[in-house]
Amino acid sequence: MIGKLLKILGKGLLYLAALLLVGFGVLYMIYDEALPTGITGEKADALAVKMLKAINNDAYTQTQYLEWTFAKGAHRYKWDKANGEVDVAWDDYRVLLHLNSPSKSKVFENETEVLGEDRKKRIDQAIGFFNNDSFWLVAPFKVFDTGTERSLVTLEDGSQALLVTYSSGGSTPGDSYLWHIGPNGLPESFQMWVSIIPIGGLKATWDDWKIMESGAFLPTSHKLGPLTLDMGEVRGYN
Repeated sequence: MIGKLLKILGKGLLYLAALLLVGFGVLYMIYDEALPTGITGEKADALAVKMLKAINNDAYTQTQYLEWTFAKGAHRYKWDKANGEVDVAWDDYRVLLHLNSPSKSKVFENETEVLGEDRKKRIDQAIGFFNNDSFWLVAPFKVFDTGTERSLVTLEDGSQALLVTYSSGGSTPGDSYLWHIGPNGLPESFQMWVSIIPIGGLKATWDDWKIMESGAFLPTSHKLGPLTLDMGEVRGYN
């Protein structure tokens, strides 16, 4: 009887795996797009500058503290941008992360300091969380970061978009993002060609902007297909 149940269960898992594979194949054929080519130079940089002006990059540069949450509140952040320090909290852990010197970071579990091998593991985990989750908050401000390349892409409807490729920095160098920018320069969405997602060109919205206490514009949520990425109660202040 047990052997029969295992055989049935095994067949069920095979059918499920086959359905998932077919489903992924359909999604891949429908949504996958090749990375577009663009033209680097002054026009691409000018479009990037227009976007930065629309989101008040000057105010963002002067903003000292940023607070937000991610993963439905599971990851919690307070970023002292001026000093390069981030308070990263999740589950029972809290890491006082030094971005420029991670080895100086402190790790706590239930407010008890963590030492030894687990300390480095949690620091690396906090860095990974921060690199991903902060990108969803401040990516438009990073278009002139060291290691970026900007290209102007002409779309099928004749409009222009900004392709930004990161050759270094973050957790996944080599990723590219195609910014769709409104007439006023405000980012409306981007398409992604990233190593962690096998389907190229998936689109996420950047259309729920709010002005912070510091004057900078920051997003409070994104839509990625049927998913909503909630940034929580976003704050930017001095």
